[in-house]
Amino acid sequence: MAETRDIAVLVPGMLHPHARERIAGCFELVTLDKADPALVTEEMAARVHGMAAMTVVDAAFIDALPHLEIIANFGVGYDAVDAAHAGRRDVMVTNTPDVLTEEVADTAVGLLLNTLRELPRAETWLREGRWARDGAYRFSRGSLRGRTVGIFGMGRIGRAIAQRLAAFGLPIAYHNRRKLDDVPYVYHDTLPGLAAAVDTLICVAPGGPETHRAVNADVFEALGANGVFINIGRGSTVDEAALIQALQSGTIFAAGLDVFENEPHVPEALIALENASLLPHVGSASVATRQAMADLVVDNLVTWFTQDRAITPVPETGHVKRRSVSQSLG
Repeated sequence: MAETRDIAVLVPGMLHPHARERIAGCFELVTLDKADPALVTEEMAARVHGMAAMTVVDAAFIDALPHLEIIANFGVGYDAVDAAHAGRRDVMVTNTPDVLTEEVADTAVGLLLNTLRELPRAETWLREGRWARDGAYRFSRGSLRGRTVGIFGMGRIGRAIAQRLAAFGLPIAYHNRRKLDDVPYVYHDTLPGLAAAVDTLICVAPGGPETHRAVNADVFEALGANGVFINIGRGSTVDEAALIQALQSGTIFAAGLDVFENEPHVPEALIALENASLLPHVGSASVATRQAMADLVVDNLVTWFTQDRAITPVPETGHVKRRSVSQSLG
């Protein structure tokens, strides 16, 4: 792509290999070990106009790049990027919605089944030879049958999860910032109210200040002793200490988690619990889906620099327009 070859795009830290390869083929690829403003050289500050990232990009790092026009975030969640500050700086931020919706929804249902039916533990029983040696694996105390599901965050992924679980014959309710007119599910205007009305709570809410530790001790108390909590969204939405206490004390029955507060560090107290099913943030982690996410990251960069538009702008930067070529290229 000759028209973009002279545009420098910065990749701080790790990025999907397919995205890096495409960026190197379309742009001038610039790399840093991490998104640290102290590592930005004068030449980088003068030349970098784009960024592709799957790490924390804070206000200081954005400000260290005075000619930055766009941050293409790898992932539908973009709470690691200070999008509000980027918007004030007229820097576009994009994410990767839609392409991972179905994969994450599938994972949520699988995690729910694992949590209730103890399927990973049953497989371990077989692999360790205990079926032949000790007899059949114990009956699971949990079942999906007869449950009522509440979804915290009825966005794209929440809707996809709801559709799947409705097909299982389960009633669905939800909590959002506002009631939606185009879904048939019961709406609750508070999260504790939703938790009290269901026995299975699935969190798909995005991260950020508005949802920080929104799932707390009061929510677990409302969910009750038969309650199951599933988190496929962001670890920051949960008071992890309160969750551990609820699982230890029997305030809730079980939990299935794909995300954690301080990834990749998972509290030993969680790991020790038999009524917790834990996954290492693999919601969208299939080869096909991660490649589609990588393509969308780069496609956002390409369309920005060749067509003056972003494919998937985040709301905080929806107002941002590309500067004129003379302005953007300094």
